[in-house]
Formats: sequence, structure tokens, C-alpha cells
Amino acid sequence: MIRLIVGLGNPGSQYEKTRHNAGFLFLDRLVSACSGDWSNEAKFQGLVANCIFGAHKVILLKPQTFMNRSGMSVGSLVRYYKINTEEILVVHDELDLGAGVCKLKKAGGHAGHNGLRDIIASLSEKDFYRLRVGIGRPASGKNVADFVLSNLSKQESASMEESFGLAEAQISAIVSGDMSLAMNSLNKKVA
Repeated sequence: MIRLIVGLGNPGSQYEKTRHNAGFLFLDRLVSACSGDWSNEAKFQGLVANCIFGAHKVILLKPQTFMNRSGMSVGSLVRYYKINTEEILVVHDELDLGAGVCKLKKAGGHAGHNGLRDIIASLSEKDFYRLRVGIGRPASGKNVADFVLSNLSKQESASMEESFGLAEAQISAIVSGDMSLAMNSLNKKVA
């Protein structure tokens, strides 16, 4: 069962529609779907919302510490609510998947993603679930940091919204702990 869904991104309007904010964008969609509201929780250094999916209440968190320090926010909320690592889903952008692809997995390394790296360091564990939102890779010779911090194109945004719809359709299964059902649905799509 999932008790906490974390969306990774950077605060501020200049980052709002960037590839690196895929996690924030997905959580905004979930909060809208459950008619929730974000509240600024200083003790967690993040925006927090409560939603019910199926019969399960879930905390949603958008860290406001900037991507590279996401673990500060996640760690403080996890310790406060005594949430186990296996009860966490982190939604993040993924260079190794094409735009429009979402895949669910459990555990693993950070693969160079600084937000994941900081969360793993803060929790001293990596056995949380991840919803990887594909953003593709920059063209050869282009800077990765510039790519992830640039705005989505209209086509990429449309592809991402489509993948968000597929992921949202599985959110009740994910939250209730039926990961096999959700993985079978989401992971069958090829990049």
C-alpha cells in the first residue's frame, strides 16, 4: 500500500513547464482529480495535499527545496508520519524513456538523477516505488542540464498528458498495493 506520493520538480514559475518538473505536473493532475488543495507546510519544506484513491488516504508532496535537495523535504515528512520506504511512490522525469512513456518500478539506483540521489541519501534506503515519466534525451552534443530545465514542446506536452492519463487510471491499483496490475498495464508500452 502507498501512503505517500512524491512528485519531483523545482519551485518557481520559470520551471513550471520544464521537463524536470514532470513529477510536479503529474501530482497537480492528481490533486485536481481528487478535488484537493495544496497547502504550504513549512515543517516539511513542501506543498502537501491529501487525497483518497479507492478506499485509501494518501499524502501528496511537492518538495520546495529544489530538485537536488528533495531528500530534506521527503525525509522530514516520512519521519513525522512514520512512513515505511515501501509505502512511498516517487514520480520523476526519466531521460531513458521517450516522451509519452510512464513506467512503474520498485527500488534501484538513482541513475544520475539528483532528486532520487538526495532522497536515497536522506532515507538511507532505495526500496521505494518510482513512476518514471519519460522525457527522452537531448540531441547528441546538447547539454543534459539545459535540456531538462527547458520547456516541453507542444508535442512533448501532449505526449506527457497522454501518459499521465494512463498512469492516473492505475493510481487506485498502485495505492492499494496491486503493483502487478499497474505494472502490467503501464510497462507493456514500448518507448
